Amino acid sequence: MKRIGTSDRIMLVAIYLFLILLTVSTLYPFWNALVVSLNVGLDTAKGGVTVWPRAFTLENYKTVMENDKLLNGFVVSILRTVVGTITATLFTSLLAYGMTKSYLMGRKFYMVFFIFTMYFGGGLIPTFLLIRSVGLMDKFLVFIIPALISVWNMIIFRTFFKSLPAGLEESAQIDGCTNWGVYFKIVLPLSGPVIATLSLFTAIAHWNDWFVPSIYISNPDLLPVQTMLRRLLNANIMELAGLDSGAVSKIQSMVTITSKSLVSATMMVVTLPIIAVYPFVQKYFVKGVLIGSLKE
Repeated sequence: MKRIGTSDRIMLVAIYLFLILLTVSTLYPFWNALVVSLNVGLDTAKGGVTVWPRAFTLENYKTVMENDKLLNGFVVSILRTVVGTITATLFTSLLAYGMTKSYLMGRKFYMVFFIFTMYFGGGLIPTFLLIRSVGLMDKFLVFIIPALISVWNMIIFRTFFKSLPAGLEESAQIDGCTNWGVYFKIVLPLSGPVIATLSLFTAIAHWNDWFVPSIYISNPDLLPVQTMLRRLLNANIMELAGLDSGAVSKIQSMVTITSKSLVSATMMVVTLPIIAVYPFVQKYFVKGVLIGSLKE
């Protein structure tokens, strides 16, 4: 066994210290928000609540879960994430599969056209006018249709599809399988890692997006919870909770909840669902993320 020299030991210690500091600096804001959400609001306002609740309470979460507006926002966010992820993955992978065909006329032009859109966009105002002209304002489909195709994900899908053995597709076509059959019966079943990885990235993008609804949605019943949270960050506690006068009086009598504690509780409720998805697709990350680095 090769001995580790003194300089190597010093380097290892420095690397581990750096990684520990990076981990702590990354996790502490999330942990502090969790602590604040579990602490009495007025007690938090006194300061000193950092790594552990000083006056434990669940009233912040109770208030959040009793708010019908926020619960409706959760439903919208879940529907948007599920539908948007499935449709975006399907349409993007279909486009990528078509772009792998050497007999596709104008294939190089299409690739240049797609890549061009990655660097140059139409801008906010032209996009807004386009969305309005096609009738997607205040419609649930405004979350889905503009996000059906991701050029970056398409390139990764295309690279992966091109790495599959050509003999599989040729054998299937000899047996009478159409392009649709090859795609759904052979290509997709073999694309588990890339589908899982890109689906997770797409789901996170849908779940965390607050900007699109703030521009194109004015109907409060269609607002996802992230946009509501964004709007409520600067609101006072009564506007944040969205409660009736009776509930407001109850909160005032309790004198335990503040806007900061309620915002922290809402942040935790919004963040935890998407974090819970990671363990189920973690095993696909290494292979899925490295796919885009393979050369054609």
